[in-house]
Amino acid sequence: MIRLLLADDQTLVRSALAALLELEDDFEVAAQVGRGDEVVRAALDAKPDVALLDIEMPGMDGLAAAAAITQELPSCKLIMLTAFGRPGYLRRAMEAGASGFVVKDAPAEQLADAVRRVARGERVVDPALAAETLAGGASPLTGRERDVLVAARDGATVADISAKLFLSEGTVRNYLSAAIAKTGVRNRVEAGRVADERGWL
Repeated sequence: MIRLLLADDQTLVRSALAALLELEDDFEVAAQVGRGDEVVRAALDAKPDVALLDIEMPGMDGLAAAAAITQELPSCKLIMLTAFGRPGYLRRAMEAGASGFVVKDAPAEQLADAVRRVARGERVVDPALAAETLAGGASPLTGRERDVLVAARDGATVADISAKLFLSEGTVRNYLSAAIAKTGVRNRVEAGRVADERGWL
């Protein structure tokens, strides 16, 4: 029996996934959560063999939750689920310790197959996304440039970003300028949009 943890902030999607996976004779949904910051606690309590994590969740995104599970419960295999097949997500998911990456509109049997293969220790990646990721190359943003763009998402001022990240305002401006140059756009709003679309944030 393969014990599963499901993490998705959309209750309907999570319930439908649980119902589909429970139809398989060899699967047991041991835990379900709707927030990224609830994932590690649920994993430690339920001891799942495989965790299926949505990438975009409140509290903590799925990529950060994956890295935390890898640290706290290394025996648990990870599959990232996303509605967005962004190439940068795949690279970051693998760096966070994920063994699988499946887009949410994949057929149910494909997801079940991915769970079994990951449980056996294999890697499973959506082929189209893998090809796109290889063609796109790595994110050109440094970790700090990414942090600054994420902090700037909701229209935060340079002073706000500076206070949040404990950086000087001049340093924040330098990181924003570098990110704008690397994304080939005119301003930080566009830089954030482009980086987000490519899965770099």
